[in-house]
Amino acid sequence: MALSYSTTIRTNRLTQVSNATSGGSTAAKLRIYSGTRPATGGTVTTLLAELTFSTTPFSNASQTLTANTITGTTSAPATGTATWGRVVDSSTTFVMDFDVSSTGGSGDLKLSSVAISSGQSVDCSSFVITAGNA
Repeated sequence: MALSYSTTIRTNRLTQVSNATSGGSTAAKLRIYSGTRPATGGTVTTLLAELTFSTTPFSNASQTLTANTITGTTSAPATGTATWGRVVDSSTTFVMDFDVSSTGGSGDLKLSSVAISSGQSVDCSSFVITAGNA
């Protein structure tokens, strides 16, 4: 059976993610990669896109954590199939990894298309993290 947390603990965990991405001299980043997702915080694969969070990356946590404005990349640095992503703080320190899929898929981040071509714009209209067993 999966672990189940109280509402307070779920919200506190999400608040920690929000706190880890806030502040600093530059904004936190949402990076999208191709290839096999590494062990948590492990060595990255091919970077397909780097998007920038607003200076206040997330709204207040309450069972979910919803990203505020995310600025897309105007020119993808490589071609590939988006499979996973990583959030890094303003100093590019690891915060969290997540799965990527097309809309309707099971990824934590859903893109209209996971096929990314070098030079294309990549946008994210929504990124919502749901706390375990919420």
